[in-house]
Amino acid sequence: MFKVYLVLAVQAMGLRGTSVMASSEDYLAYVLDLLSEVPDISHRKMMGEYVLYAQGKVFGGIYDDRFLVKPTNAAKCLLPDADYQLPYEGAKPLLAVDSEDKLCLAELVAAMLPELPGSKKRK
Repeated sequence: MFKVYLVLAVQAMGLRGTSVMASSEDYLAYVLDLLSEVPDISHRKMMGEYVLYAQGKVFGGIYDDRFLVKPTNAAKCLLPDADYQLPYEGAKPLLAVDSEDKLCLAELVAAMLPELPGSKKRK
């Protein structure tokens, strides 16, 4: 019922086209299987979407059942034809991943890690 009210509120505000669909657990399982060659992979559910971590560093996420990664220099080099997509309204664009090659994805994440900041310590 809440989702119906949310959709109506979004439409009333004139934000048609704004997504309110959460990512599915099935798609999460699919992406985690694709990333099975990546060591120390984890995820965290946030507002219906999933943030993806490798070795404690955020490298991407799943947004509206789309696998997106941060546009690091390594990612742009290894995914030269990838589309930039907004994970949600007001966010910075991320690169859409369209590969099902587990070894290439492991190489992608490994190449991205040195460019990503470490996790922030919570107080």
